[in-house]
Amino acid sequence: MTENATDMMNRIGTAARIAARSLAMASAQAKTDALTVAADTVWAQRDAIIAANAKDMAFGRDKGLSDAMLDRLMLDEDRIAGIVAGLRAVAAQDDPIGEVIADWDQPSGLNIRRVRTPIGVIGVIYESRPNVTADAGALCLKSGNAVILRGGSESFHSSGAIHDCLVAGLRAAGLPETAIQLVPTRDRAAVSAMLAAVDHIDVIVPRGGKGLVGLVQREARVPVFAHLEGICHVYVDAAADPAKATAVVLNAKTRRTGICGSAECVLIDRAYWDAQGPDLIRALMEAGVEVHAEGDAAITGTVKAVAEDFGREFLDMIIAAKIVDGVEDAMDHIRTYGSGHTDAILTEDDATAEAFFRGLDSAILMRNASTQFADGGEFGMGAEIGIATGKLHARGPVGAVQLTSFKYLVTGDGTVRG
Repeated sequence: MTENATDMMNRIGTAARIAARSLAMASAQAKTDALTVAADTVWAQRDAIIAANAKDMAFGRDKGLSDAMLDRLMLDEDRIAGIVAGLRAVAAQDDPIGEVIADWDQPSGLNIRRVRTPIGVIGVIYESRPNVTADAGALCLKSGNAVILRGGSESFHSSGAIHDCLVAGLRAAGLPETAIQLVPTRDRAAVSAMLAAVDHIDVIVPRGGKGLVGLVQREARVPVFAHLEGICHVYVDAAADPAKATAVVLNAKTRRTGICGSAECVLIDRAYWDAQGPDLIRALMEAGVEVHAEGDAAITGTVKAVAEDFGREFLDMIIAAKIVDGVEDAMDHIRTYGSGHTDAILTEDDATAEAFFRGLDSAILMRNASTQFADGGEFGMGAEIGIATGKLHARGPVGAVQLTSFKYLVTGDGTVRG
């Protein structure tokens, strides 16, 4: 099976590399047209996509997926409308390719420009969420990259139906249909083949749980944009506004529990706790959240926290809670247990907020806002291919601009070096 998967990846990768050369020369209008037609096709085919998704949902239930994972997997007309909106938003963005990042003249007489250029071929490995098929395909196309998509076994039918719509857009715009390819098998050997495809893939983007990302980081021979688990914290400072704090914490935890921007731990300053902290815990419990609390936060109705509850991505209606002694204590906890994804502070004190922003190095830091905003669409990127938690190249929401590299264009006039 491994040899067959390798042969398949060689075939797909060779086609992607050829397509990438065409995309690097493609006009901005052709890419926009492809995405616009893809969006129209997704909406026109929404009934077929929902029918395909029903097969995946049945597969997921038989596999024993949690409610949160099934929620990630599920597509309905509203979510398909969101996919369409994402495709249109990416289509409407300025084309990043050829953008002049910097332009300067040297005393030697040389003019030097640093301009954006495609990376080449992107490999995306993801779990459950079929909308990633559209998001990743659109962003890679907009940035002039060919892409090889390997969706999770749970989303096999849904991803295939959405991929067909993307190919229809490429075809209508006269772009190579192999610019967006979907690995046509659930066989896990295909993942290993992608991770070893150094001749065909320039960068791998894993989007999924800790197990998937860890596997990719351990085994990849191709560079990786890491998208680690979202162990997101919300720190409620002594100077937090109680109404804002309750609204933001509830939204950060309960809006959608299965996404990486869902809050997994609330840290409450002791002074805030003494004034009204128990009300916040009660509000969470009244909303149906199981609160795993430590120390004084373990009021009636909570579950006594164990060590493993901190630094854990629940992806469910569960949150860890702890009382801390000020912003420094909160930051120490986040540095110990966080994943570098998204962390928020709720405070009306500018100096405390600035200390939080300067003292932590998560990819996204927020003040008085829900961690559920950790999303490329909410950042104005139209969509995202993931939230990169590494520190090199792309970081935070990875949109079209983040999927580019750059090159230097140097112009002289018979200029020679002395």
